[in-house]
Amino acid sequence: MSTQSLSSLLSRASIDDHEEVLRSCDAALAKSRSDIQAQHVKVVALLKLDRYEDCLRAFEEGGDILKKKAALEYGYALYKTGHPETAIDVVSSLAGDRGARHLEAQATYRAEKFRRTAEIYQGLSRESAPTANEENDLRINSWATDAQLQWKGHPESVRHTRPTRDDLEAFETVYNAACLSIAKGEFDQAGLLLKRAKELCRTSEDLTPEDRDAELLPIAVQQLYVLICQGKSAEAESILEEISIKDISELSTKRIGQNNAAIARGTTANPYALYKALHEVPDSTDNDKLFDYQYNVMTGNLHAVDLLVHKYDGIIRSTSKALSQAPYPSTEASTNLLSVYNVAARAKGETGTPALKAILSAVERRPKDIGLVLTAVQLYVNLGNTTSAIVILEKTLQLLDESISEQDKEIRFNPGLLSVLIALYKREGRKTQIKAELAKAATFWSGQAAQPTSLLRAAGASLLHSSLASDTSQAAELFNSLYEKTPDDLFAVAGYVASHAAIDYSQVEAQAKYLPSVDDLISDVDVAALETAGIAPSSSITAAAAAAIAGARKRPALNKDRAAKRVRKSRLPKDYDPSKTADPERWLPLRDRATYRPRGRKGKQRAAERTQGGVVSEKSEETTPSGQQQQQKPQAGGSSQKKKKKGKR
Repeated sequence: MSTQSLSSLLSRASIDDHEEVLRSCDAALAKSRSDIQAQHVKVVALLKLDRYEDCLRAFEEGGDILKKKAALEYGYALYKTGHPETAIDVVSSLAGDRGARHLEAQATYRAEKFRRTAEIYQGLSRESAPTANEENDLRINSWATDAQLQWKGHPESVRHTRPTRDDLEAFETVYNAACLSIAKGEFDQAGLLLKRAKELCRTSEDLTPEDRDAELLPIAVQQLYVLICQGKSAEAESILEEISIKDISELSTKRIGQNNAAIARGTTANPYALYKALHEVPDSTDNDKLFDYQYNVMTGNLHAVDLLVHKYDGIIRSTSKALSQAPYPSTEASTNLLSVYNVAARAKGETGTPALKAILSAVERRPKDIGLVLTAVQLYVNLGNTTSAIVILEKTLQLLDESISEQDKEIRFNPGLLSVLIALYKREGRKTQIKAELAKAATFWSGQAAQPTSLLRAAGASLLHSSLASDTSQAAELFNSLYEKTPDDLFAVAGYVASHAAIDYSQVEAQAKYLPSVDDLISDVDVAALETAGIAPSSSITAAAAAAIAGARKRPALNKDRAAKRVRKSRLPKDYDPSKTADPERWLPLRDRATYRPRGRKGKQRAAERTQGGVVSEKSEETTPSGQQQQQKPQAGGSSQKKKKKGKR
């Protein structure tokens, strides 16, 4: 078949058998290897047959001309073979191609660039009205992206809150909404959504029985995780019966399912059985890999079970090798996790003070290892020694501060690391240090392109309460920047108004109208109940003082009509007469009572000296208050007052 006849056939006919198309292309390319159209049709056929590795080889054989002509197909082949970064570079240049933007969103999702993924889906949703199938895909993928943003620690970028009625009509959307609830820690809500997703999947008419079973397995694995977190062991056992680990095709889902099933079955009682169960599933590869947060958890579980079976030397060797190739210092969770398990293996199962000795020696060798330092901080806190925890963390931060590396500076003011230091300061009531640290962090991040919003908000709120003009000025700058970036954020608006109102209220009068009124803010406050409850003790009051105040509040008011408390006879003196009134000064010493009369000459003299307004004698002026003559103190060395006469010895 000639090249022209193949092109003519493909233009007039529609062939459903991709194997037949592939054979025709191979026959045409055998005669003319430079036939670009035959090469294009071949790579499409290979993609339809899910032969992605063969498709990538065909692109390499076709050269740059084929890659440019079939850029979308080339990017898809790269994405499916586990090269998302390269795929992003290829398809991002295809401006105006809606399909290329969908592929870029998929590739950025796989590369864990979830903010960019969210931007692409928002842009696709705002543009021309999508088709019915595309609208459904956008809804499903947007929910999945928000779930990953929540797991990744970017809750401010999450757009979805609660699923709408349209979201609850497809099991994929309901499943992704459940994943978002799990990421937020809302397990009750997640459990209800997963049950809904399972019902929709079972009653779906668009799925074959095989596809239905394949879709139900991930839902059941997620249900098992939720039930384990809720501590519902009985329900978890029933879900286990629905899960067949060997039938899960995706290796990443299979690893997660095996991990959750092993924990739910209680194999932790036998660490060797747990070790075997967790190592049965092979590692996933290419495009079927765990996300970072999943990988960190799974790696931590594997190292933990290695510790349980006393494989200390193996852990030390493997983690030390990995740490030698990792950046130092680092805030990556995977790197710091290696440090934690490395020192745990060196401690050999010890806890408390013995384990702390091993950790401190490791910190001396690697003083800027964040994983080691935070482990030492945690142990100090567990032992109740907050001061030492602060000292060791401050030493590391000082080393990072003195470094000339920009990477070290970013780690020095990392929001997570600073939150640990501020939490320790709060435990000891160091308000001045908290404000100083937040101010320094705000100064550093203000000059950076990527700024942590949560840290800047905390710094602005802290500086706003300061009485120093420099602090209030810095707070005004911070809230001005936050307001310009997020004018719809009420926190930023409130901070902007509060920081500028004292300077010039006319500047912020328009913004103040958007803030809720004081009446709305206190509408649900029960003033009478607050007055009845009294004033709560300050956090700076010691525990003993707080207990004393609490005890004082519990004392009932005096009731004069209340019957006198009965006293047992054994508690009364022998000469007690109930008809006589007791002396009100009976608790005072004798010399302080009004009826006291001194006896003897010396006693009368002391009484006269204590009397106010009496005559003062010269003798009394020369005496001490006790009436005794004051004597001069001897010189050092014990020499007498009189000097010895000079004379010959």
